Amino acid sequence: MKMKASQIRKGNVLNYNNDLYRVTESVHVTPGKGQAVMQVKMKRLSDGTKAENRFRPDENVEKATLINREFQYLYQDGDSYTFMDLETYEQIALQADMLDDGVYFLLEEAIVQILFHETTPIGVELPASVELEVVETEPAIKGATVTSSYKPAKLSTGYVTQIPPFIETGTVIRVDTRDGKYLDRVK
Repeated sequence: MKMKASQIRKGNVLNYNNDLYRVTESVHVTPGKGQAVMQVKMKRLSDGTKAENRFRPDENVEKATLINREFQYLYQDGDSYTFMDLETYEQIALQADMLDDGVYFLLEEAIVQILFHETTPIGVELPASVELEVVETEPAIKGATVTSSYKPAKLSTGYVTQIPPFIETGTVIRVDTRDGKYLDRVK
């Protein structure tokens, strides 16, 4: 599907030079002299190669047509993560490098969206937040408040994030899957 370069946004998948690229950054640049451009940083999905390109804002670019399908996460086997299609019950295995830090937020039986280009899986959309248990952190500080400085905590999946000082080991917290930040304590 064609679109104007001025519409390119972070997260878009573009068909550029017969390869699929995910946009990691997109900035509209208006220099003092000359024509405005869209400066776009992209990552090739096939091998992770990074590229940077400039497009005229009125230039046409090819946005890849993606299909979103619902899958359930089943289990991990080494660097391979297995998912089941909720409609056909087919299973597919995705490698850890496709999931990036998302591997820390996959909980068994979680429902995720897998993005496909034609029949090739190209990405996974996780739920906005997950609930994880704090398995290792420094002891709570008496009288600590939310406005105090944060401390590191290791979660049940092995992910390390910053939490408020009043949170103790064994507490279940909610974490944002997009950036891995602490949201709140689960009551």
